[in-house]
Amino acid sequence: MIAQPTLAAATEDAAMTVSMSAAPTLIGTLDPDLAARMTSRRDLFSRAAGTLGALASAPTLLAVASTEVFAQGLPGQVVDVLRFALTLEYLEAEFYRTALATPRLIPARYRAVFTQLARHEAEHVRLLQGALGGAAIPPPAFDFTAKGKYPDVFANFDTFTTLSSTFEDLGVAAYKGQAGNLQGTPVLTTALQIHSVEARHAAEVRRVRGFVGWDGAFDAPLTKAAVLAAAAPFLAGGA
Repeated sequence: MIAQPTLAAATEDAAMTVSMSAAPTLIGTLDPDLAARMTSRRDLFSRAAGTLGALASAPTLLAVASTEVFAQGLPGQVVDVLRFALTLEYLEAEFYRTALATPRLIPARYRAVFTQLARHEAEHVRLLQGALGGAAIPPPAFDFTAKGKYPDVFANFDTFTTLSSTFEDLGVAAYKGQAGNLQGTPVLTTALQIHSVEARHAAEVRRVRGFVGWDGAFDAPLTKAAVLAAAAPFLAGGA
């Protein structure tokens, strides 16, 4: 979990004054149809939250377990889902790595938050690479300016955190959207463990930005096509 309970508490009062109808991410601007299909990052998978500590403190154990599953032979559909998830994790991991390496971008009071997020995303990458083994894809090249649409992403903290919210919300919806394709496989449990952590990330970044950590009582998934359409501007070879 994010080791910043005092940060969340400090921003809660201010966050509660923000209108629940506010849209703290850019997903809707990337693809107008997406906003209507997304709500909060808190969803019915909250029962997996009890595994968060294990995921954060022992990623190697999960990676080993997933690798053993892969060794038994995963269906092609599952491999496709894991590669899709790995692409998104690459994006988040590189985004935070770049941000943390940029001087004066992240205020000192928030640096621990984004350092922890970066560590989690790096663990997710290692976990999925381990699950895929030789079928893992290499990281693509990214353009976090989205072809120049957000030129100050690593110069303006507001732009950076807006994109952070966007990527975290997108990741949560992506994992949920693929849950059906993983039913009946041990990989589903691992995916839900990552999903709940991404939901915590999304809520924490919203609080950092002065928003509440949710939009409503329920959440909606996104299809793979919708997620890729939203992520495409940030892929160096994307549309």
